[in-house]
This record gives sequence, structure tokens and C-alpha cells, in this order.
Amino acid sequence: QVRLVESGGGLVQTGASLRLSCAASARTFSAVAMAWVRQAPGKEREFVASIRWSVAETYYADSVKGRFTISRNLARNTIYLQMNSLKPADTGVYYCAVQRIGATGYDVWGQGTQVTVSS
Repeated sequence: QVRLVESGGGLVQTGASLRLSCAASARTFSAVAMAWVRQAPGKEREFVASIRWSVAETYYADSVKGRFTISRNLARNTIYLQMNSLKPADTGVYYCAVQRIGATGYDVWGQGTQVTVSS
């Protein structure tokens, strides 16, 4: 059973940076990909970034390209989201998700971490 635990959220001002972490805990862990998805108040969940586990190929939403960087640490079963030049529009709960091998989509989700960017 895989459990995802996010950390690193907080309250920052416009232009600041934050680094989110998501650690996967499991006796053995393997994945096709991992992703960050966010949900702003009153809005649908929105894809932010993803990374293919084996080859570290990355994908970004247009709204975060050039500002956010997703990365992974294979030894720690952890992904990161470095967020720079934060804007109020980046405010929301950030969820980590994993697509395990054999799954058709992201099938395990973390509990989320709150990111609030004040103007």
C-alpha cells in the first residue's frame, strides 16, 4: 500500500518562492509517473506538473511554465515542486498523485498542502 505525504506549503507574499515535497511510503515503490495537482477555492482541480518516474521527463501547465520546476529523488521516493515568482492565482491546495505501474491514471493521492499567496 502506498501512502503519499505532502509538505512545504505556507503563506507567502507575491513574488516569493516555496518548495513542496511529496514522499511516497511503501515497502517497495515503483511508478509510471507522479504529479502535482492544485485546487483553488470554488474551482476544479487543475493539473500543475508531472514527471515520468523512470526517465524524469517533465510536463507543465502553461500557467506555471518558467516559474515552477518538478523534480524527483529516486532513492527517497520523493518528488518536489520548486515554485518561484508566486502569484495570488497560485493559491490553493496542492495535491501529490502517483500513477502506479498497471494503473490507467493517477490512482493514489496525498492529503494536500495549502499554499496561500498574498498580494
